[in-house]
Amino acid sequence: MSMTVTLKVWRQANSTAQGRLETYTAKNVHPDMSFLEMLDVVNDDLMREGKDPIAFDSDCREGICGSCGLVIDGIPHGPDPGATTCQVHMRRFRNGDTITIEPFRAKAFPVLKDLVVDRSAFDRIIAAGGYVSMNAGGAVDGNAIPVPKDIADLAMDNAQCIGCGACVAACKNAAAHLFTSAKVSHLGILPQGAPERLRRAERMVARMDEEGFGSCSNEGECEAVCPKGISISSIARMNRDFLKAALSR
Repeated sequence: MSMTVTLKVWRQANSTAQGRLETYTAKNVHPDMSFLEMLDVVNDDLMREGKDPIAFDSDCREGICGSCGLVIDGIPHGPDPGATTCQVHMRRFRNGDTITIEPFRAKAFPVLKDLVVDRSAFDRIIAAGGYVSMNAGGAVDGNAIPVPKDIADLAMDNAQCIGCGACVAACKNAAAHLFTSAKVSHLGILPQGAPERLRRAERMVARMDEEGFGSCSNEGECEAVCPKGISISSIARMNRDFLKAALSR
């Protein structure tokens, strides 16, 4: 059975233009549509009317790439816990509902157009230290260095981060500590990344501050909306490494 919902969508031409909420009606929406498929239908109607379609980001539409971040009714990625925007389906809403859709808001995430934001600040944080240095040559066998299972599991839990930015959008301070700590943790707790552990934390935290992200006030909103369920214990681990790096100078 199809449904009709009212959308209040943030429209903004670029990062310097003044934005506004515009109202659209999404008709013939099937409950099994994904949220992005519903937006595709709305855009199809807008283009047929000769109007500018709603700009939004997407790629894999499988919850892997982290491109599709939207704030749906005030919640980054929407009402489903442990899911990205593309994994939200319209059966989560009722016929006649009004849904407000906004971009991820942060000083470090300037709006490019409508619901699309520039998250390249994350790339620069990773470039500051999110890597492991090693000699060039043939790749070492994957099992050459035995790693205890609990350590490997913890590293993989943090490596799940897809860099979507929901943690920043949920934080009232627009802090990127959960993202940065996930990258610091998944490398630092493994033997291959241990030699650069302290320097990595120091450089990535410094870059995070330079990009204009806020400070962490330890409220846990980031963990609540993270689609991969990354724990804020990673932030504590990063802070410890950062403090050790500062004291070891």
